[in-house]
Amino acid sequence: MALTPRLDLRQSQQLVMTPQLQQAIKLLQYTNVELTDFVSGEVEKNPLLDFAEGDAPIASDSDGGFDADHGADVRGEMPQEGVVRSDEVLLSNRDVGTRDDNPLDADYSDNVFNSDAVPDRASMSEGGGMSGGGDQLSYSGSGSISGGGGGFEEGGALEARLSEEVLLRDHLNDQLKISHLEPHEKMIATHLIESLDDAGYVREELDQISDQLGCSLDEVESVLTILQGMEPVGVFARDLTECLAIQLREKDRFDPCMQRLLENLDKVAMRDFPALKKACGVDEEDLADMLQELRDLNPKPGLAFAGSELMQPVVPDVFVRKNPAGIWTVELNTDTLPKVLLNNTYYSELTSLAGKKDDKAYLSECFSNANWLVKALDQRARTIMKVATELVKQQQMFFDRGVRHLRPLNLKAIAEAIEMHESTVSRVTANKYLSCPRGLFEMKYFFTSAIQSADGMESHSAESVRDQIKELIDKEDPKKILSDDKIVELLKTDGVDIARRTVAKYREALNIPSSVQRRRLKKMGL
Repeated sequence: MALTPRLDLRQSQQLVMTPQLQQAIKLLQYTNVELTDFVSGEVEKNPLLDFAEGDAPIASDSDGGFDADHGADVRGEMPQEGVVRSDEVLLSNRDVGTRDDNPLDADYSDNVFNSDAVPDRASMSEGGGMSGGGDQLSYSGSGSISGGGGGFEEGGALEARLSEEVLLRDHLNDQLKISHLEPHEKMIATHLIESLDDAGYVREELDQISDQLGCSLDEVESVLTILQGMEPVGVFARDLTECLAIQLREKDRFDPCMQRLLENLDKVAMRDFPALKKACGVDEEDLADMLQELRDLNPKPGLAFAGSELMQPVVPDVFVRKNPAGIWTVELNTDTLPKVLLNNTYYSELTSLAGKKDDKAYLSECFSNANWLVKALDQRARTIMKVATELVKQQQMFFDRGVRHLRPLNLKAIAEAIEMHESTVSRVTANKYLSCPRGLFEMKYFFTSAIQSADGMESHSAESVRDQIKELIDKEDPKKILSDDKIVELLKTDGVDIARRTVAKYREALNIPSSVQRRRLKKMGL
């Protein structure tokens, strides 16, 4: 066969992810706070984008549905393509949005969440809005794109209140101003204050501080001793033992027995009470009192103050409520979503004034990016609603009866039901929170592994089994402490087939001591 150059035409298919598609995928896993930061950056860069103002809430009728003039009815049917007028969808509708949307999918390995979440009561606030009329295309944060100007009410009351909190270093510097230290001692004190971590500990070695400041180690130690008398009690400690000792001295409870107890904190963590009684030279009753005093102390006194970065409160992304008809409804929390609009009028004015080709190209790019952002936010809201609605539908028994009725569930079940990829469901449920009458839950809380039933019936959720183990231990007789083997037997009578090592793993995850340790605690009255 002759080796000669030639030209061949071939057809091939390949998946190309554009930068906009990659960004749209990232939007799915953003929290509302991260999303707001991202949108704020886009608004600053794009002159055609602005935050909406004057959004009016969507009116709902007494049946829990929506007025037909405003979009979806009680069955959650969506209006024409590109326009979503409702931010509430009933669980009786399997598909949230019937248009042929392409999900923002990418191939990732299977991921089944299995973790605990602590429920917390969340305040339910009515939200949602849409805008109509005018020459502006806007995204109102309620899963809707609509024409017209909208409204955006500033909700910075909480942020303003947090920003007014006193920082730990400011609190200590205020005390330093009224102290009677010499100028060179105040210089050392200022350095020590700046070296504190968020918990209020001095992590830097004192000899390093003395070398940096060009003073003696004795002077640093002397100033440190004075600073350890500041409020909050326990700051400027170099380790946990010293922190607790400072607080005990303040209470005049730092006697030799308590000192020996602090020297054996490792045995306290191991709950080795016989060794503690021997080391401290006290009886059972005195040891119980000493341990209780330790529990009343604050191991991280600096955390009582605001840190250098304000902690963001956990805000629900989705509300789940029962309507008057007794049907569970799902609603996006629109209060925390950014509301942006594309100003078509401004775009037309600038286009008519732009004479240069580069100016027109720039405006065209801004218009394209703004239009994409509005649609990407709408797609994100639709996807969250689809996942949350199916999630609540799958776990309806939990919302009706509680954690004991939580079903085993994985990402695949939700993905197949809403016809999306598992990776999309994984992104949507990451760092998202759901508020319901039973409390505030992370969405991944509802994804739990299955535990085989002893009688061959429906399998049990790992989370519900953990709850059963906790209830059995809470109700155990102090004179008959349940061993892990006994817990296995009791669970089998309830139809749960579980191994002893699994019981031990779940018990440790719940921070419940072993039967031997619980027997010691009960005997000491703890």
